[in-house]
Amino acid sequence: METLTRAPKPEPTSRPGRRTTAPRRRPPSKRGRAARRNLTAYGFLCAALFCFALFAWWPIVREVVLSFQQTNLVDEPSWVGLDNFRTVVADPAFGQAWRNTFVFTLLALLCGYVVPFAVAIVLNELRHARAYLRFVVYLPVMLPPIVSVLLFRWFYDPGPGLFNQALDAVGLPTLSWLDSTSTALISLVIVSTWMNLGSGVLIYLAALQNISGDLYEAAELDGAGILKRIWHVTIPQTRLILMLMLMLQIVATMQVFIEPYMLTGGGPENATVTVAYLMYQYAFVYGGNYGAGSALGLMLMLVLLAVAAVQLRLTREEK
Repeated sequence: METLTRAPKPEPTSRPGRRTTAPRRRPPSKRGRAARRNLTAYGFLCAALFCFALFAWWPIVREVVLSFQQTNLVDEPSWVGLDNFRTVVADPAFGQAWRNTFVFTLLALLCGYVVPFAVAIVLNELRHARAYLRFVVYLPVMLPPIVSVLLFRWFYDPGPGLFNQALDAVGLPTLSWLDSTSTALISLVIVSTWMNLGSGVLIYLAALQNISGDLYEAAELDGAGILKRIWHVTIPQTRLILMLMLMLQIVATMQVFIEPYMLTGGGPENATVTVAYLMYQYAFVYGGNYGAGSALGLMLMLVLLAVAAVQLRLTREEK
């Protein structure tokens, strides 16, 4: 008998206009996905490092170089060694600027460091209108610094100013807030404290809310009053934040510039000339002496680095 054999079926041919299924791609391995994520992360990191180097590290290097040069930023600079430092130190306003800066920093610590912590403790204990009061406290930070300074210029006006009107309303003598050597510097401290109060309060509030309530309950059972609870519970539990804010406060206040520049111009009788304002005068007022201004800025940077080193040492010991 003959066996019937079937002819093999012809392979399907692709017809014009007919879609053919593409072979499936193998999903990337875990190692490939991790490498891709790392590459993306390194890309963002390189961009951030580039911006930081361009706007932070390069100006520092440039300042160090300029402090040893005599230049107007147009002609070819010439190296003068330590002459810029000698010029700055020989200036009669040099010592006055450092004294004013240290006094301003001390007064700002008494007001701008203690007051926000006290306000944060009060807000943390409130049960009603907490969100509204936080907004009110943080509102000055939302204003541009120049707007806040101009607002206080009207407050300090010896005629229709708000502060003198308030003093006159209660029968107290008015003050020459910005025109007297005895009140000009403290007036700048008030402005600086008001502008930066909100940031410090929010940071302290975040630290206070991380304190366990059991510690306060145990202190109350031991008969501790509110002051003892603050001293024995609140401050020890927030000491790292307090030390960090102390360093930030010192660094910020020693670079004060906007307040004396806009309100007093360094007067009266150089009572409000600070190191940063004297740097500005050397660079943009005294015939463009950028080398002397950079030398003074380098001195200020070294002082701030010393403060930061001490703070890091104390923080390491606390840990």
